[in-house]
Amino acid sequence: MSKILAIESSCDETAAAIIEDEHIVLSNVVATQIDVHKDYGGVIPEIASRIHIENISMVLDECLKKANLTMNDIDAIAFTQGPGLIGSLHVGVQAAKTLAWAFHKPLVPVHHIAGHIYANRLVTELKFPLMALVVSGGHTELVYMKDEWSFEVLGTTQDDAIGEAFDKVGRVLGLPYPGGVYIDKLSKQGKNIYKLPKPKPEKELDFSFSGLKSGVLQFIKRMERNNESFLPEDLARSFQETAISCLLERADKALDQYDVRQFVLAGGVAANSCLREHVMNDIQKRHQHVECIIPPLSCCTDNAAMIGVAGSIAYRHGVRADASVSAQPGMDLESSTN
Repeated sequence: MSKILAIESSCDETAAAIIEDEHIVLSNVVATQIDVHKDYGGVIPEIASRIHIENISMVLDECLKKANLTMNDIDAIAFTQGPGLIGSLHVGVQAAKTLAWAFHKPLVPVHHIAGHIYANRLVTELKFPLMALVVSGGHTELVYMKDEWSFEVLGTTQDDAIGEAFDKVGRVLGLPYPGGVYIDKLSKQGKNIYKLPKPKPEKELDFSFSGLKSGVLQFIKRMERNNESFLPEDLARSFQETAISCLLERADKALDQYDVRQFVLAGGVAANSCLREHVMNDIQKRHQHVECIIPPLSCCTDNAAMIGVAGSIAYRHGVRADASVSAQPGMDLESSTN
């Protein structure tokens, strides 16, 4: 039973975890920077990387203490190589390389999206082939996995990721950062009564949210220009329902085209209560032969446990890196298995 120490630092969370036997969490420590970045309405890369430097040693030390282990007990070190913010990624990569050199441990690079997908392994066994809908602040992708270590991107966003759209709409509604959390809460008090644009990308499995985001802004300006009022909770509900319907329509099409055993939700927006409800009530009913899996809320946002699970699988498949490895902010998922 391998013990993998995992490091995640792709954006504004400094995290470390230890995973045993590919799914048992021995420890999972996250130092968040939300309270710092919310004052700016979004993540400031330079500030994020500086705080990672301040937090990384403390997080690693706490991770080992919580698991009651030392580095001598660790079999390999997994780390997020990309994608993400270059400065933030660099801190995690350097920490992993330093530990690997000091304690003679193999290095296992992990793609951030692979980590989000494998967070579902903390809930249940994954059954292949499967389809994953990855939704976060930086990603909106439909991924087909023929087996446990192959990734085929079927569709991606042509502009904004859905989490980015949520944050931007939250900002124009005067909500705190991160906007997605507060839109989800506010929308529970509202009604889906405003018709907003649903962009239609050229490729049927691709996504687009820039037009929807702009539609919300134009709606607000139009109401102000006409001296009319609207309820923010109704607009939040209308935006959220429209955005989620875009996700579900593409997922429906993909599930019609591909024969899979499981459909899994992944990424920070997987914490959205409306999306979780629609997946279990709508997708599951329309595709009864497919098992729908939703990750625990604790593993939707960035954390190292998901990197540890993905890293454990990669470790078993012989994925290794040497001391020359570096951060890849634009890392490609499909080629990350090499």
